[in-house]
Amino acid sequence: MFRHSGKTTDRLESEAKELTDKPNKREYDVLLSTGEQITISKLCMCLQEMGYPAISLTGWQIPIVTNDCHYNAKIEYIEKDRIIKELENGNIVVVAGFQGVCKQGDITTLGRGGSDTTAVAIAVALNAKKCEIYTDVDGVYSSDPRNIFKAKKIEEISYEEMLELASLGAKVLHNRCVELRKKIPNSNFSKIHI
Repeated sequence: MFRHSGKTTDRLESEAKELTDKPNKREYDVLLSTGEQITISKLCMCLQEMGYPAISLTGWQIPIVTNDCHYNAKIEYIEKDRIIKELENGNIVVVAGFQGVCKQGDITTLGRGGSDTTAVAIAVALNAKKCEIYTDVDGVYSSDPRNIFKAKKIEEISYEEMLELASLGAKVLHNRCVELRKKIPNSNFSKIHI
C-alpha cells in the first residue's frame, strides 16, 4: 500500500475549518477521501510510466462497505471480485486506504490511521499470505524516541502488546488493524516481527 502524507489530510482538515467550525460529517468525509485518491492515481501513473500495468480503485469502486459512522467508520465487508478481476487481468491494483462506502452509498472514512486497517482488511478478504505495511518510522519503541532519549527499539511484540500500544496512542499501527489481523482464523503468527 502506498500512503500519502498525513500532511495532506491535515491540510484538507484546515481548509474545512476555514469554512466552518463544525463541518457536516458526510461532506467532511467526501473532502478527506480526496487525499488518498490523489495518491493512488499518482502512484498508478508512475507505475504505468515505468511500464507496469496498474489501476487505482477507491473504496466505493471495490466496494469496501462500512457502517455509516462518518469519520470513524468500521469496515463491515469487502467485495473482492473487482480486485480479483483486475489482478487476473495482470494489473497491479492500488487501493485507496482510509475510505469506504456505507450502504446508503455515501463515502465514509475510517479515522486517522485507517489506511493500515484497509490494508489488513483487504489481505484478510483475499486470504493473502502476507500483508506488509511500510511507514515513516523504523519500528516500535518502548516509548516515544522523540521524547525519551533511552527508548529502545522492540524487535518482536505480541498482538496483545501492540494492540495496547496502539490503543494508548502509539502511531505505528492503527489499533483496528491489529485487532483485525489477530482475528484471522488459522493464523500461525502469534507475534509481530518488526
